[in-house]
Amino acid sequence: IKFLMVNKQGQTRLSKYYEHVDINKRTLLETEVIKSCLSRSNEQCSFIEYKDFKLIYRQYAALFIVVGVNDTENEMAIYEFIHNFVEVLDEYFSRVSELDIMFNLDKVHIILDEMVLNGCIVETNRARILAPLLILDKMSES
Repeated sequence: IKFLMVNKQGQTRLSKYYEHVDINKRTLLETEVIKSCLSRSNEQCSFIEYKDFKLIYRQYAALFIVVGVNDTENEMAIYEFIHNFVEVLDEYFSRVSELDIMFNLDKVHIILDEMVLNGCIVETNRARILAPLLILDKMSES
């Protein structure tokens, strides 16, 4: 899995790679992927075949969440994973916004790391995903 979150202007807000990709290639890859997704209309399918992998994306308000996977992955499962990720963010941030993500990037990474390990989805239960973060919040309050 390659994970990317961008806004409508094409600015990357979060990127996560589970395989090594050279930094110059990352920039080029992200630019091409963003162009591919942002240029599509709402009526078009959210699955795109791109080079040697598939892109699955969803738009939530001003944010696009794009996941790149290999040919063996189930597109609908990844599509639902994206929705679950956003629901977890919504639950934690009480209606998540782009600013929440920008100013709490560490927490967004913790949530993503609880859900995905080594490029494989390992957890979908919201309570279990948020548990470590809620413990950290309690510790920082005291």
